[in-house]
Amino acid sequence: MKAILLTRTGDPSVLDYVDMPTPRPQAGEVLVKADTIGVSRPELLVRAGTYKWMPPLPTIPGIEMAGTVTELGAGATGFQPGQKVYVSARELPQRAGCYAEYIAVPGRALRLLPPHVDLEAAACLSNYQVAYHLLHTATRGVPGKTALIDVASGGLGSAAIQLAKLAGMTAIGLVGSDEKARALKAYGADHAINHRTEDVAARVAAITGGAGVDLVLNAAGGESLNRQVAMLAPFGLAVSYGKLQAPLEDGLLAALDRGPGYLGSPAIRFFTMHTFDDKPEYRAESMTYLIEHLAKGDIRPLIHARLPLQDTRRAHEMLEAREVIGKLLLKP
Repeated sequence: MKAILLTRTGDPSVLDYVDMPTPRPQAGEVLVKADTIGVSRPELLVRAGTYKWMPPLPTIPGIEMAGTVTELGAGATGFQPGQKVYVSARELPQRAGCYAEYIAVPGRALRLLPPHVDLEAAACLSNYQVAYHLLHTATRGVPGKTALIDVASGGLGSAAIQLAKLAGMTAIGLVGSDEKARALKAYGADHAINHRTEDVAARVAAITGGAGVDLVLNAAGGESLNRQVAMLAPFGLAVSYGKLQAPLEDGLLAALDRGPGYLGSPAIRFFTMHTFDDKPEYRAESMTYLIEHLAKGDIRPLIHARLPLQDTRRAHEMLEAREVIGKLLLKP
């Protein structure tokens, strides 16, 4: 089979497109032939060697794929050859293995998909899983009526826009260009703000009638979180789930002097999917919800491009250059 092999860390040139033996399913395992492989930002950190949960090298990167069952190992139950399935490396000891034509995994790493589900859409579910927990778990089930979503044109941000709308919220997306703003509006965002050219605080105030937003989903951290906390409505919640900028400093306290400030009783939560590493029931809850809505047609991922597996280096370059609007997919 063809696969992407990582034997050393570094820039995208370390991603080697190689021939490898096709795995045979061992006892309790299921062999899956990939139709579509999702590309996510944590894979950039694995490639660079900076991911806190690095798999041992050499490894095949990749945390998700959608495909079909081709073979069952001894004792494997619950699946049949030809069935459509979603593979999540979040259910494996190492978050890796999906940049390949085939993968052999225990049944717990698979989710059965309805026969009519589009496999390209299913290969985007890792982003939707994070977005689901940002909206429904990190908020303790009360997301509010308005959401300000940072880095909203990416795979995760666009998933959060769609799930916020599904939850009945007004979704406001922050993007870095007019092109991304147009794409996000066409995708269904109620509002899209170009933070490079517009006064975000003024736009948010105008959209909310001066009340502020109930929920901020912040991907960057640093000063961007400081600014967005000041846009919260009374009793609003800011959830920080990324660290793209420098760590928070005293600016967060200063931010509370803007907007409703201390009198608005704001809350801040820091979120990571790794909180659920030993809580599979939370991961299962989100996947059940997502596959149900995928089957209904409520989930329609914003797909930027489909690249051949051999062009994985280019996919990583595009993500790092912030060229991507939505989700990047690899096709074996």
